[in-house]
Parts: sequence; C-alpha cells; structure tokens
Amino acid sequence: MLTWKDTPTKTIDVDSVPFAYRELGVESDVPVVFLHHLTAVLDDWDPRVIDGIAAHHRVITFDNRGVGASGSAVPNTIEQMADDAIAFIRALGLEKVDLVGFSLGGGVAQLVALQAPDLVRRMILAGTGPRGGGGIGKMRTIVAIAYTKAFLSRKDPREFLFFPRTAEGKQAASAYLARLQERTFDRDKKISTQAGLAQLEAIVNGGKAAPDDLSQITVPVLVANGDDDLMVASSLSADMAHRLPNAELKIYPRSGHGGIFQHHSTFVPDALRFLAD
Repeated sequence: MLTWKDTPTKTIDVDSVPFAYRELGVESDVPVVFLHHLTAVLDDWDPRVIDGIAAHHRVITFDNRGVGASGSAVPNTIEQMADDAIAFIRALGLEKVDLVGFSLGGGVAQLVALQAPDLVRRMILAGTGPRGGGGIGKMRTIVAIAYTKAFLSRKDPREFLFFPRTAEGKQAASAYLARLQERTFDRDKKISTQAGLAQLEAIVNGGKAAPDDLSQITVPVLVANGDDDLMVASSLSADMAHRLPNAELKIYPRSGHGGIFQHHSTFVPDALRFLAD
C-alpha cells in the first residue's frame, strides 16, 4: 500500500479551477477528508497521522482554492472556503464523508456540516474552536510574534505556534518538522503571501462573527486539542464540545495547538476508534 511520502498528487477540475489532492489507504465505505491549517499545503500533514488513519480508511487530502498547487485565489471568508470544500468533495463523486479539520480546517469543517449536513457522517475537530468564540482578535499579533521569532532564530514558526517551549515540546517540534521532510519528490507549491493573508483575515473575521448554532450539527464529533493552545484557547475547544449535541472531548497533556501531532501515537488510535464506532 502507498504511504503518504510516495502518494502521487492528482488534480481535478472544480468549476474550472484545478484542485490538487492526494488519496491513499484502504477502500472504505466513507472516505476521510482532511482540511488543513493556516498557510498549510499538502506536505504539511503529519505522515504519522495520515498513514495511521489510511491503514484503515480511504484518506483524501487537498489544497483548497488558491492554496499550494490549486488554482485561483484564496477567499477571505470561511464560508467561501466551506463552499469550495463542498464543491471539491462533490466533484469527486462522494455522497458521504468523514471530516478531519485542524485549526482553520476545523472552522471550515463546521461550516461544511452546517451547509451540507447530508454530506457529513462524522467529524474530528482538532486545535480549533467555534466561530464567534472570542479571543481571536489576538491572532494577528500571536502569528506576527511567532514569525519574528522564527526569522531571528532561523526556525519554523510552528515551533513557537504549535508546541510549548519546554524540553518535551521542543523535542516534539523537531520530530514533527523532520517527519514533514520525509517526502522527497513531487512536493507541493508553497503557499503564496496573498493566500496566507486571506486565510488570516478569514480567521479573524470568523472570530468576530456571530456564533453559529452548533446544536444543528447532530453528527458525532470528536473535539481534540492540547491543554495549552496558544493560537486557539483550549477552553474554546471545551466550549465547542459542550455546544455540540453529540461530541466528546480529548485534551492531550503538556501540549499546545499541535497536540495531535505531538501525541500522534495516542491521537491516531483515538481517531480510529471514533471513526469505527
């Protein structure tokens, strides 16, 4: 079976826009579609998470509109990102999917479930919170500080955004970033400046928006986060789980925004158990 590091990249036309995607794993009745974080492209998924879930499910990852190798420009609203995700899923001929949304992708996943409830069977929302949850106004400052630290220290910004600056956190960050380099061919295009700024605008505007009625999302949801998320307060994940009528909450210890990557050896079994229920 193909693994994440050697799965070919494909494209599909969605309303005259080419969308880049990869798929792997065993055939399953309901594929698992992954939705990614701010500034991320295909190569930013943790191979341990993708391969772990693909061992039991068909997995599909993609660059949404304007991201990486996909065409057009990134919209500046999460609503449009969700519309594009729905269009991509339907273009593949899929009638029912499970969603794994991380960070910004978790916000997109919530709107996919609200806008196309017939399409979603189950969801995993990681490192994310509800729209209008509060505290999101600090996001631009948090990101700017992290990028400044990364530039001055010649490190990846995710070392500061995703992982605690403890000995354990620094080790987890190094291991995660090393895993992202395991794929050595057919790597994705880096995200453009326009795309990153549009995504950040969408996140900030989403945080200021009126809260969604999450009681309308009746499918089972697994909410996961670290216990000290710098980007999306862990309390917002707990609040979101409380507002979802059929949710369970997993908080991973001594970790932050990238808790599912730091604790991938625990998260993957948690995800497989949830998706198999």
